[in-house]
Amino acid sequence: MTESKRLFCLDNLRVALTMLLVAHHVGQAYGPTGGAWPIQEASRAAILGPLFTIDRSFFMSLFFLISGFFSAASYDAKGGRAFVRSRLLRLGLPVLVWALLMIPLQIFVFGAPGGGAKAWPIDVGHLWFLEHLLLFSLVYALWRRIRGSRTPAVVTEARPPRTLAILIFALLLAPVSGVIRIPFPIDRWVYVLGFFRVAFADVPRDLAFFVLGLVAYRRQWLSGFSSRAGRAWLAVAVLLAALIAVYDLGLHDIVPIGEPVWGILYVAWESIFCCAACIGLLVLFRDRVTAHGRLARALSQSQYAAYIVHVPVILAFQCTALQLTLPPLAKFVLVTIVSIPATFAVACAVRRPLHL
Repeated sequence: MTESKRLFCLDNLRVALTMLLVAHHVGQAYGPTGGAWPIQEASRAAILGPLFTIDRSFFMSLFFLISGFFSAASYDAKGGRAFVRSRLLRLGLPVLVWALLMIPLQIFVFGAPGGGAKAWPIDVGHLWFLEHLLLFSLVYALWRRIRGSRTPAVVTEARPPRTLAILIFALLLAPVSGVIRIPFPIDRWVYVLGFFRVAFADVPRDLAFFVLGLVAYRRQWLSGFSSRAGRAWLAVAVLLAALIAVYDLGLHDIVPIGEPVWGILYVAWESIFCCAACIGLLVLFRDRVTAHGRLARALSQSQYAAYIVHVPVILAFQCTALQLTLPPLAKFVLVTIVSIPATFAVACAVRRPLHL
């Protein structure tokens, strides 16, 4: 596989993940989500419940994996100082601007948390991903600096991990996530130093997949996985997603599983599903979604800006949909259909002026 084909497939995958992210955030107004969202409809579509479980179990970790892949390539191409400078500008500057925009909203619209006088955290919202990615990237640059100026060689013969190694990794990751989720359950956000937004429940998985992205670039894993293996892992992911959806939508009433057994089974399911979905989608896009025509190129160039601007675009359409007398599932479909192209249109318009 050529370098350009590899980059095209990863660009297209990031576009698809961003569209899924838009749908995920649209659904938070219309489905039984555990997270907070400014727009809250009175009635909810229970069928959207599995969407949140499945999405949150893999798509941000896949973002981190792809980011790790590109971080290693960028450091090799630019060197340490240029890499750090570019990360600070590309990741840190949008977070800073967003935080400055949020401060007056917190003061005049949302008010002090809990009505108390305690210090307010600076809410960076969905840009927590950029904060984490910036931190991971700076730590990686420091590690490369400590190792010296030598650039590690990229292996010429790709040797992706075998099935047993992948399962061992997943089953080692599961208890780490499970232990951390005892004091920090899913969807509990804290602000470290008042501005660094963290859901510790997901940090082990996201950090692990960022590191896997670094290794995947160095060891050429993307080229090494066979198409047959990719299809097999994708089938496993689909099966696991179907199982959690069936259980969430009614099987739990027939076969209830209490704690702590459910917590153990869930983190194991999540870790294996995340690995299977990431491998399956990477191979699928490598083999099938490498087109890079005018539309694909425009979408990939605007993907980063789309990630940044998608929330206000969604909120605008959700506010408009409040006036519609439709079932919540119909609103979800309608708002998603209009929000995805609108988000990329806005992103395309602001990308160049804002240098995103």
